[in-house]
Amino acid sequence: MAQLTRKEMDPRFQWDLTHIFPDDAAWEAALEEALATAEEISAYRGTLHTPQGARKALDAYYAMAERAERIYLYGELTKSGDNGDPRGQAMQDRAMGLLVRLGAAASFLTPELAALPVETLEAYAQDELLAPYRHGILDILRGRAHVLPPEQEHMLALLADPAQTPDNAFSMLSEVDMRLPMIQNEKGEMVQLTHGNFGCFRESPDRALRKAAFEAYFGAFNQYIHTFAALYGGSVKMDGFYAQVRHHESPLSGALFANNIPSAVYDSLLTAVHANFPAMERYLALRKKVLGLSELHMYDLYCPIVEGVSASYPFERAKAMVKEALAPLGPAYGALLDKAYQEGWIDVYENKGKTTGAFSCGVYGVHPYVLLNYTDTLDDVFTLAHELGHAIHSYRSDGAQTYANHDYAIFVAEVASTVNEVLLTYHLLDGEKDPRRRAYYLNHFLEGFRTTLFRQTLFAEFEKEAHNMAQAGQPLTPEALNGLYRRLNQAYYTGAVVDPLQDTEWARIPHFYNAFYVYQYATGYSAAVAIASHIRETGDAEGYLRFLETGGSDYPMEELKLAGVDLSRPETIENALAVFAKGVDELEALLQQL
Repeated sequence: MAQLTRKEMDPRFQWDLTHIFPDDAAWEAALEEALATAEEISAYRGTLHTPQGARKALDAYYAMAERAERIYLYGELTKSGDNGDPRGQAMQDRAMGLLVRLGAAASFLTPELAALPVETLEAYAQDELLAPYRHGILDILRGRAHVLPPEQEHMLALLADPAQTPDNAFSMLSEVDMRLPMIQNEKGEMVQLTHGNFGCFRESPDRALRKAAFEAYFGAFNQYIHTFAALYGGSVKMDGFYAQVRHHESPLSGALFANNIPSAVYDSLLTAVHANFPAMERYLALRKKVLGLSELHMYDLYCPIVEGVSASYPFERAKAMVKEALAPLGPAYGALLDKAYQEGWIDVYENKGKTTGAFSCGVYGVHPYVLLNYTDTLDDVFTLAHELGHAIHSYRSDGAQTYANHDYAIFVAEVASTVNEVLLTYHLLDGEKDPRRRAYYLNHFLEGFRTTLFRQTLFAEFEKEAHNMAQAGQPLTPEALNGLYRRLNQAYYTGAVVDPLQDTEWARIPHFYNAFYVYQYATGYSAAVAIASHIRETGDAEGYLRFLETGGSDYPMEELKLAGVDLSRPETIENALAVFAKGVDELEALLQQL
C-alpha cells in the first residue's frame, strides 16, 4: 500500500498555515519587502553609544527579526509537510536567504555593544529605557570574551546558511532520497516500511516481524553509512570551528555557554546514569524473563511486556486523555488545549515526504504549530502530550514576553513537554485498579525512563566522545562511529545482545546535527518528574505556570527555580533515577501476580 501524498490527505487533520499568511502570494510579497529592507538596520551602526541610540537600534532590529522569522517559519512548515515538494524547498531556501541577509546586516550590534566600556553596559542594564533588553545586555557582558570584531562577526553571519548543509543533506537523504524496503506485516501483506510505521513494527508482539523491521530499517541506513558518516563528520567539524573561533575550550563548553549551563551539569548527568546501570540491568532482565527469551535483542526492547491490553488509541481518544491528564494545571491550560485541537494547530497523520517524528514550532504573534505522525499507539498519545507541552509553553511565553525575550531555551523546553508526559502517566496509573492494565502503564512509564533519561544520555555521551575524537584528530569514519556506538550500547544495555546493525543507529538521529541538544531531554525528564510530583502532592501549579511565562527573560536554570527545581544539585537527577528503580520493583511485583 503506497503512502498518500500531501494533497490526498484530509485537510481536517492538517495544520492551517493561513493563520501566518493568507496564501503564498501574501508570503511572497512579505518576503520581497523584507529582502528589500533587510539591510536598513546597518544605518544604526555607530549609534549604540547612548541609551537612546541603543534602544532605537534594538527596536528596529527585533521588529525586522520578528517579521523575518514569520516568513521563514511559513516556508519551513510548508516544506515540513512534504520535503519532496520543490515549492516548499524553494520557499525554505529563499527564506533562509532572508535570515542570512538580515543576520549579516545586523552583525555589528553585539560587537558594538560588547565594545562599550563595562561601566557603560552595566549602566545600560539598569536603565529603564533599555529594560526590554536587560537580560540580553547582561548576557553580552557575560560573553564579551567570545564576541569577535564586527568584520569577523559579519563573516560568521554569512556562513550561517552554508553551515546548514550537513543537516539539510541528512534530511534530504533520510527523508526523501533513501528508499526503505517493503516488508511483510502481521497479515502477510507486503507494505512500505516508513519512518513512521517502523515504530509500530518494533512494538509488535510478533518477534519475527520486529526482527524483520529492525533489519530492513537499519539495513537501509547501513547502505549509506559512508555518506551519513561524512555528513555527521562535517557537522562535528563545524562545531569545532565555531568553538575555536569563539575561543571556547571545546565544542561542548561552547554549546553550553549560550544558556549559562555549567559543564558540571552535563558531566554529573553521565555520572548519575552510569551509577544506575544496575537498575537498568534489572529492568532488562525482567523484560527478558517475562518475554520468555533466551536472549534479549535490541529489537525486543520496545514491545509491551504485558499482554491482553488494548493498544489502539485513535486521535480523538488521545485528545480527551491528554486533556483529562493535564487538568491539575488548571482551567486556563485546558482552554488552550481546546484551542490547539480546534483551531488548526496540529498536523496529525503521516504522508509521503512529511518530516518524520514530531515537533512543535512557535510562531510569535500567531500561535504554535505541532507536527505529528500519528499511528494510534500509546506512544503517540504521549507524543501528543509532549508536543502540546512545547506548544503551550510557547503560547504563554509569547503572550507574556516581548519578541526579544519570548524564545525559551531548549534546556527548559524539554521540561515543559515532559511534565505533560509524567502527568499523563500518573493519571493513567491513578485511575487503574486492574493489575494487568496497571502493569501495562507502569511498563510504559519505565520505558519513558529508558528511552529518555537513559537513551538520551547515551546519545549525549556519544556526542561528547565523537567530538573529543575529532578534536584529537581521529577521523570520524563509519568504523569509528559504529565502534563508539557499540561500546556505549553494551554499557547501557548490559544483559542484552547488541545486534551488529544497532551500531548504525547513530546515523538516523537528526538531533545530532544540533550538537549537545539531546542531553536536555534527560535533564528535562528529571526536572519534570520533580515538578509533576510536586503538583500531584500539593495541588499547586502556580510556580510552574509562572515558569511557563518566562520565555528567554532569564537563564534557564534560574527560570526553573520558579518551578522549584535546581539542576545544579545532583539530587534532582538521582531522585528521578530512584523513581525508576522503585518502578522496576513495583512492576516485578505486579507481574508476579499475573
